[in-house]
Amino acid sequence: MLLFDTHADTLYRMLRGPEQPLDISPVRLQTGGVNAQTLALFIGDSPALDKIAEAFDRMWAAGETLKAAGLRQITDYRDAKAGETAFIYSVEGCDLLDNSLARLAEWRRRGVRMAALTWNYENCIGTPAMTDQNAPLKPFGKEAVKEMARLGIAPDTSHLSDRGFYDVLETGVAPVASHSCCRALCGHARNLTDEQLKALFEAGGYIGVNFCPEFLRQDKKADLDAVCDHVIHIMELGGANHVGFGSDFDGIDAKPVGLNGPQDFPALLNALRRRGLTEDEIEHVAGKNLMAYYDRLDPRR
Repeated sequence: MLLFDTHADTLYRMLRGPEQPLDISPVRLQTGGVNAQTLALFIGDSPALDKIAEAFDRMWAAGETLKAAGLRQITDYRDAKAGETAFIYSVEGCDLLDNSLARLAEWRRRGVRMAALTWNYENCIGTPAMTDQNAPLKPFGKEAVKEMARLGIAPDTSHLSDRGFYDVLETGVAPVASHSCCRALCGHARNLTDEQLKALFEAGGYIGVNFCPEFLRQDKKADLDAVCDHVIHIMELGGANHVGFGSDFDGIDAKPVGLNGPQDFPALLNALRRRGLTEDEIEHVAGKNLMAYYDRLDPRR
């Protein structure tokens, strides 16, 4: 079985200094059986492009540090291997595109395979869910989504407005929601409605369930079963072949009880077994669904 996680903010947390405690480490990934950990180049707490560019440079360097520590970089989830641990780059917030598609090719060359169109700032692509759910994808955003697909970079709608989400679908490109949950179970603006989820599945997209308690339960008191609730709800809506995990480790302050880091993924898989998932279903949620998504997005292999 292959196990993937489609979102973590470890690179950005590493910028705060070597004394900063991390949820994710090579040893914890190995203990948890994670075969490919997605690490986001996150735009950070300032919308200023020069600040973002500086932070990206430092996060690329942090990635080299992880490689020196023995964590292999891959550029395709389909290159993950059982018994090995690797990481793959994503981008969280496409502000640096600055109305030019040129940087996308550079990102792809450096191994980026997923790009969240916005974070919590409006940018050249669109508007975040936390700002205005009715704001559309901008004209440049539609061009960027199509170019991402051409390059084999998954456009990521986590953080994007509801209207922007549907605008992405109208481009004909199936997106991912790398770290989101179900709004029917928890009414946070960052979560997807049942209608959005069904549209995502019909388009051939993918969602990674976020482990942030604020997205899992209205009372923010989450445990392993809370994560299972969202996975099972997605499966019941028709998303059994479109769901996986997007932990948001190193980007969330609180975590579900029993799920403190990647070392606890076996406990989550066992919780899904207790809830009735078959081994085949668990293998799809753990990794097969994400590989199948990339087969649809980027069938050139």
